[in-house]
Amino acid sequence: MAGNIRSDPRAFVLGLDGVPWQLIQQWTDAGKLTNFGRLVDEGAGGPLESTRPATTPVAWPSIATGVSADKHGIYGWRSLSPEYSHRMYTGSDIAVPYLWDMLTPAVVANVPMTYPAREMDGEMVTGLMTPEIGDGFTHPPELRSEIESAIPDYQVGLYWEEYDGPTDEFRGDLRSLVERRRELMELLMEREDWRLFFFVFTAPDRLQHLVWDETVLLEHYQYLDDILGDVMSYVRERDATLYVASDHGFGPVTKHVSVNHILADKGYLYQRSQDGLRGTLAEVGITRDSVMTLLSGVGIDEDTVVDHLPRSLVDSVATQIPGDNVLYDVDFEQTRAFLHGPGNVYVNSADRFTDAPVDPADAPMVKREVADLLSGVTDPETGERVLEVSDGDELFPEDEHSPDLVVEGVDGYEVVNTCDDDTAIENASKMAASHRSEGIIFAWGPDIKAGTRLTDASVYDLMPTVLHGAGLPVPETADGTVLTDVFAPESTPATADVRTSSKAPEEVVDAGGAGRSDETEDFDDVEERLRGLGYME
Repeated sequence: MAGNIRSDPRAFVLGLDGVPWQLIQQWTDAGKLTNFGRLVDEGAGGPLESTRPATTPVAWPSIATGVSADKHGIYGWRSLSPEYSHRMYTGSDIAVPYLWDMLTPAVVANVPMTYPAREMDGEMVTGLMTPEIGDGFTHPPELRSEIESAIPDYQVGLYWEEYDGPTDEFRGDLRSLVERRRELMELLMEREDWRLFFFVFTAPDRLQHLVWDETVLLEHYQYLDDILGDVMSYVRERDATLYVASDHGFGPVTKHVSVNHILADKGYLYQRSQDGLRGTLAEVGITRDSVMTLLSGVGIDEDTVVDHLPRSLVDSVATQIPGDNVLYDVDFEQTRAFLHGPGNVYVNSADRFTDAPVDPADAPMVKREVADLLSGVTDPETGERVLEVSDGDELFPEDEHSPDLVVEGVDGYEVVNTCDDDTAIENASKMAASHRSEGIIFAWGPDIKAGTRLTDASVYDLMPTVLHGAGLPVPETADGTVLTDVFAPESTPATADVRTSSKAPEEVVDAGGAGRSDETEDFDDVEERLRGLGYME
């Protein structure tokens, strides 16, 4: 589809959260996804390697900035302080330039981890991690009123843990969510003054966590395929290049693996002693689960508790009631290593944490011991290893405060955050499927070489490739490279040298960290829902 030299080339990035390469390949080969099939035949595409861990809060910032977590600064849903306190990560934690800070003007919508919207050359609607449709939901602020007027029942997200399985109600609500999201995309498509259009649909991730049935999934993917067809027509009319990417893949889950249970069993993690009030409550069967079960019987759920009581009071009471939460139930004065967030393991070293028992000189030894321990964990039913363990220093060399280890389950095994499970490995319950490392990437447009199969693309490569395709330099700090194979030989991007730049946009440097706060009250509802999803302790 190579074309002539164009001034101010445009790029449209369509993000699809959690779409795995194997499903797209299977259904395009079978002719069941017409427009995805066009991407295969008329464009360039292949699997896209995700981050480690392969999670939404780490991967989407990596896609949008072209750098790994040690540079963009987000390692999960919540940051961890030296005092073991927690704060929800937000877009304000990212000080490096986004793609839309360099390719402007831009329209950006529903990208996870972008709340609160910050000033930019263009328009933004924030995505996952937005606590409510209120302040910080859009830039400029008046865009919020336009959305509320045009799409009065617009939702930021849908939480599958609220449904009793893959019911008709769940599938109907999910379809409604995607339809409203499509309406937002169509509303923003009315804008003509853009060089970058970056829009994400998160529904595939929500659906697949609860449902891993090919008949149900294919119906959803065919609806996405219809949306893709509209986007392709829109892109062609504007002589733009389309990029389609997912942050990670997906696959079925059969068992849960409690890393903190393993660490506790081997003497690396200790729970708070059940003495005093905690012990008395435990003896009479009062736990956080039993309290919430009792409250739910009279119509009070966790969201209601958190919404109507000060967070400091909730935390204070929670530490006195026995349970299985790493935040409230671990004795950090004795614990030498613990899992925090989606697969991040920390050695409790005194040069990092305030109550830590590990001498900094002994921290490397403890790290090696824990890595060997977790690498050797096997399923007693099969004898097979269940965990992949990576060295945090190798994954994140630019940040001395990065996780010491990153732990992910092998196919079929999901790492969970609880610390008081009956056994280390248990059959999965409500979660039907979860993240895999292999997502998708496609490029399609006038400069793209038709029928190209990509084999070694990563999430870090999209930003450099989009910038080069638009005739702009790539930041020297980028961890990815330009996917030069996607461009047709006679196209301008194929014949032009890849330029680099060491200068970040001034407004990005000024905005980095702006609005950052240690207060978490605005995110209480988001945090409770993410905990329900199994993403947090």
